[in-house]
Amino acid sequence: MMMGSYYIWTIGCQMNRAESERLSVRFRSHGYMEAPNAEAADVVVVNSCVVRKHAEDKVFNKLHNLKALKKRRPDMRIVLTGCFVGQTPAELQALFPYVDDFLRPGEFPDWLPETDCAPVVPVHPAVSAYVPIIQGCNNFCTYCVVPYRRGREKSRLPEDIICEVRRLVQHGIKEVILVGQNVDSYGHDLQGCTNLAQLLTELNGIEGLSRLRFLTNHPKDMTQTLIDAVACLDKVCRQINLPVQSGNDDILRAMNRGYTVADYRDLMLRLRRVMPDIAITTDVIVGFPGEDDTHFQNTYELLTELRFDAVHVAAYSPRPGTLAANRLVDDVPQDTKKARLAAVESLQARIASEINAAYLGQTLEVLVDGTNKSRWQGRTRSDKMVFFSSAEDLQGKTVLVQIGKTSPWSLQGKLNTPVAEEIH
Repeated sequence: MMMGSYYIWTIGCQMNRAESERLSVRFRSHGYMEAPNAEAADVVVVNSCVVRKHAEDKVFNKLHNLKALKKRRPDMRIVLTGCFVGQTPAELQALFPYVDDFLRPGEFPDWLPETDCAPVVPVHPAVSAYVPIIQGCNNFCTYCVVPYRRGREKSRLPEDIICEVRRLVQHGIKEVILVGQNVDSYGHDLQGCTNLAQLLTELNGIEGLSRLRFLTNHPKDMTQTLIDAVACLDKVCRQINLPVQSGNDDILRAMNRGYTVADYRDLMLRLRRVMPDIAITTDVIVGFPGEDDTHFQNTYELLTELRFDAVHVAAYSPRPGTLAANRLVDDVPQDTKKARLAAVESLQARIASEINAAYLGQTLEVLVDGTNKSRWQGRTRSDKMVFFSSAEDLQGKTVLVQIGKTSPWSLQGKLNTPVAEEIH
């Protein structure tokens, strides 16, 4: 087809964002230019998510809007990708006949082949970049559709990842975030003894790279070897996302999570024993089938006890095709789900406020990644968002900021002196 312009609409996880960036790079390598919106594009890509019903509804709405646009512009090409697309697209083709291409997550259209001159570098000026290291998931949590849409786990070769990170650093990237549905499983399907700890060790030695992060983790797969690597590697940020999902063993068993509350608590203790300053965030689902008041209270008390830096909470919504949707009754009333979600959010706002208040007066290292309302913004190594003012051009710089104000969601401060990258 003739080269023209493209527009990518993305919703969902960091993996989707990483895959959208790859699509963008591929388009650019074929001479396409990025359009400001769908109306101005020759090709529109919808990178979808169905992990929550709310996200799925947004995808439906987007596709509905594109149907009207396609009627006005029949030559426009529409591509649907992401977790909305299952193993076979036949049903989707019947439902959305105006969509031209259906691509499973991470796939490229056959009319957009790989070129030798297509380095995987961000199209837009960036400080951080997502790098996928493993695709798919083998865990089959009963509420999750990902294994059915992305397939079984498949690790990328370490040499390919290392090459990509080196290239990103050469193009100005300071921070790399390794992503996968379960990054802790990285390497188990490759020959040899490759694992995430070894990959982090290799990447830690890349000159010019300032920070390394990785997500998402699974509590049953986080090894002591990985914990020790995070503790000793200077570029790996001491910040971990470790989804607990529930604080009750009966619910964890129904979710097929593969660990108990005691296992999770022990893992938290081991992380904090070797890294007392580590920032830990988590994910929680409220209103899972069978969750009664006692089950929820167990979760509430666990969150109170473990005091996370952030809690990403969602109300359970049945996902067609999952074991929970097929075998369990969605028996928690919607009002109860909303009340439990609000209770967790209120609790976490108080805890985060107390945690962040401890930073008052401290001077923190901040990697500047942009501006917000005429102020610079950036993140600490513990992933705290910091805002400050300066007339200097500090994009991509590492600076020291003295914190003068805190809130549950961010920190504000005053610029001290720019920090050289070799402080690491």
